[in-house]
Amino acid sequence: MARKPKMDTILADAVDAARQSLANIAADAEIGEYLGATAEGERLVTHRFISHKKGYQGWTWFATLARVPRAKAKDLTVCEVGIIAGEGSLLAPAWVPWAERLAKEEIEAAEAAQSAKDVTDDEPQDPEQGEDAQKQSEAAPSESVAAQIDAETEQGEAETATEDESESDESQEPLQAPKSPARRQVRRRRTAQRTAARRRAAQRNRARKES
Repeated sequence: MARKPKMDTILADAVDAARQSLANIAADAEIGEYLGATAEGERLVTHRFISHKKGYQGWTWFATLARVPRAKAKDLTVCEVGIIAGEGSLLAPAWVPWAERLAKEEIEAAEAAQSAKDVTDDEPQDPEQGEDAQKQSEAAPSESVAAQIDAETEQGEAETATEDESESDESQEPLQAPKSPARRQVRRRRTAQRTAARRRAAQRNRARKES
């Protein structure tokens, strides 16, 4: 059988020190009459006071003090302060899980709503509607791509026609001195660009027809 801790007289007499330590968590008016001290261990004592805190009727303030060997009253250590419930304390009701707090009608309504949702999710969709939606989604980007291809093709044809007209005008001009190497290089570059544009337009038209 464990031996009961011996009451430390220095700590037992430190009632004022215990009350002052409670000032950090409670107002003076909330700390009531002194209820006594309890030895928690060697040189470890807990002091108790009545609580006058609003809403905490029947609760008890406590302050646990300790000291090292040969320490005086001025060298005490405050280990813990707080408030605990007594026998007649007003306590919150026991916690009840959410599922148990529901009324029977609420549970039945929730189950019915879940069943209706499951039935809606399980219903097969109309294949024709699904195909129509898929065709519409596929047609939208195809039309935009086709419009872009037509615009680029028209632009390339317009540039080609402009260059052909310029070449025709140049051919109708009277014979002049041989063209410089720089001008021939420009002509070659334009011809290559025109050919590349025609090839790109043809590839896009071919891809559009295949799709």
